Amino acid sequence: MVTEGIEAIFLTTHNWGKAARFFQTLGFTLEFETDHHSGQLRSGAGPYLFIAEIPESQPPEAHPVLKIADADAFQPESAVEVVTPFEDTHWGTREMTVRDPDGRIWRIQAPGRQA
Repeated sequence: MVTEGIEAIFLTTHNWGKAARFFQTLGFTLEFETDHHSGQLRSGAGPYLFIAEIPESQPPEAHPVLKIADADAFQPESAVEVVTPFEDTHWGTREMTVRDPDGRIWRIQAPGRQA
């Protein structure tokens, strides 16, 4: 199974409020905000941004999130280094991380398990 393209960009920030205002000024609309200093913004029909606040001691990062339809059917080739296998997230999806040949981390996201 192949990915279905970029679903989102996951960003970390030291100040959720400032980051959200920055992207809103650039035309993004806040779709929802959590009670733990994070939220989702979107501009048009493209990938959404999910921004999460982290402590000052951690460097801010950006990770592209690739979409797939079914985590159970996804079998990465041996050329793909799996950093973390698929795990259920607290926001209702399943997520895996892989490392590209240059050391960058990519997130692969699938719908959560059906109850």
